[in-house]
Amino acid sequence: MKYYIIAGERSGDLHASNLIKQLRKQDPQAEMRGWGGDLMEEAGMELVKHYREMAFMGFLEVLQNVFTIRGFLKECKADIKLYRPDVVILVDYAGFNLRIARFAKAKGLKVFYYISPKIWAWNQGRAHTIKKLVDRMFVIMPFEEEFYSRFDYKVDYVGNPVSDSVTAHVPNPEFRLKNRIANNKPIIAILPGSRKQEIENMLHVMLSVLPSFRDFQFVVAAVSNLERGFYEQFNRDSNIKIVYDQSYDVLAYSQAALVTSGTATLETALFDVPQVVCYRTSGISYAIAKRLIKVPYISLVNLIADKPVVTELIQDDFTSKRIVAELKSLLFDKFFMNKQKAGYDLVRQKIGEFNTAERAAELMVNYLKESK
Repeated sequence: MKYYIIAGERSGDLHASNLIKQLRKQDPQAEMRGWGGDLMEEAGMELVKHYREMAFMGFLEVLQNVFTIRGFLKECKADIKLYRPDVVILVDYAGFNLRIARFAKAKGLKVFYYISPKIWAWNQGRAHTIKKLVDRMFVIMPFEEEFYSRFDYKVDYVGNPVSDSVTAHVPNPEFRLKNRIANNKPIIAILPGSRKQEIENMLHVMLSVLPSFRDFQFVVAAVSNLERGFYEQFNRDSNIKIVYDQSYDVLAYSQAALVTSGTATLETALFDVPQVVCYRTSGISYAIAKRLIKVPYISLVNLIADKPVVTELIQDDFTSKRIVAELKSLLFDKFFMNKQKAGYDLVRQKIGEFNTAERAAELMVNYLKESK
């Protein structure tokens, strides 16, 4: 069968690449084409457009690039029409992918969605749209089944790919040696995100707390899809190390972490690393989001636990003073640290144990065979 797969960001590239590998096992004759990243291409998909060309974040940033995004949509629709796949598989990236879903459905194509858009956070009414446009939804958050059931829409919970990835990770015993990190200082991990805009918003403030933690080594988990020169502006102290594409090893050897809100908050929890969740965006984007968001938390850890497990420092609360206070509590107050780790245990229990990509691929292929 022919599959057209679309992922619009780094985490989607990772999860889609694992799905592609499993689809190939379930369907050895599979042909694959789509939009995504290097990992999807390495897994065997013909890459049309790289996600780094589409990395716009925040309401204001999207608005400023609206004509560019329209051009990408037009190009993608034309390519799908020419390719004529058996199914279009959309991976998260709601703003773009829901428009593609509408197009694909109108053309009579099967539409599957792997990793639901976060419509439970805001604009929940889009569940009605998804119900009309998406033939099968494969969700990765345990609370999403119940959310969609409110709209009389049955979805498949397939586990969480982050849990699979963390469980499968074997830490590199040479991590410190490889990155010239001294053994005599415990590590504080800094996970500032993967997009240039969010890193610029976050990293200077995260590293500003360094003078209060001279006995620790700060290690920034950088990503190689951004040019190395970009990170050099932050590398201003011997207690800062910047390492590329090793976020899991950074977490595996860390005593605490400062994490930009996103998938990394869940990854940090599953590595059992105490964390402070941070987030800041443009004033306009924040004002709009504050009016629209319908959930009480921004971190996946708190959302899954359905209670405040980790501290969230958002916008005006995201200051050096607040970060120092929270980080000291995590590092030096055992009661505070153990309370957070007990919350992590609850998150693991709710996620459960699955081989997510394998489960999703098996269901997808079976659904396609049934429809034929």
